[in-house]
Amino acid sequence: MLSILRNVAPVVLVCLASPVAADSVIATYGAYIGTEDLFNSKGERLSDASQVLRQDRANYHRFGISQPGDEWDPVFHDADARAVLERMLQRGSLSPAAKADILRGGSQVVVTIWGNGMNATYVDVVTWEECGC
Repeated sequence: MLSILRNVAPVVLVCLASPVAADSVIATYGAYIGTEDLFNSKGERLSDASQVLRQDRANYHRFGISQPGDEWDPVFHDADARAVLERMLQRGSLSPAAKADILRGGSQVVVTIWGNGMNATYVDVVTWEECGC
């Protein structure tokens, strides 16, 4: 029994000393969904909230189109990062009120980006009112 404990103890200590990789908040930003955000670059009306959020970030970072209430974020400046925004929202959450506000436009939402270090994994989106900001 003592020999088993001698062999297991170092493994247990290593496991206890190793940090557990957990997602934490990378950033939180406000996004005002304006009329420009409701249409893609071809002028087609977007019908999914994640597409609208992606267009909002493309407008902000790539095209320099923003409205009062749009805030900078450290993640979606890159086209590849914006391309995975839709999947990140599927892994995260979108309140029903935020979804309705996004699709209607003319509203402010709050996006929280979660991840490990600067590796973003999912986003949560709520209305300004739900945030209590």
